[in-house]
Amino acid sequence: MATNETLALNKILAVVLIVVGLILLFFAYRSSQSLGDQVTEAVTGRFTDSTIWFLVLGAASAAAGVGLFFFGKTSRT
Repeated sequence: MATNETLALNKILAVVLIVVGLILLFFAYRSSQSLGDQVTEAVTGRFTDSTIWFLVLGAASAAAGVGLFFFGKTSRT
């Protein structure tokens, strides 16, 4: 059975994952708007590797945080 302390830690972890994910997505946006990335995208048709990593890790972290927040263990009383 989950205790209130465990539930609180799960919610805190979920919020941290969401915040980290949003920060990484912000960095991905900023990176995609840079001159170097714009030129690379115009020539090759894709973003740089660092921008892709920011997007993938940001989306995964945010999705994990949302999933943990809404579907994590809950107390059954």
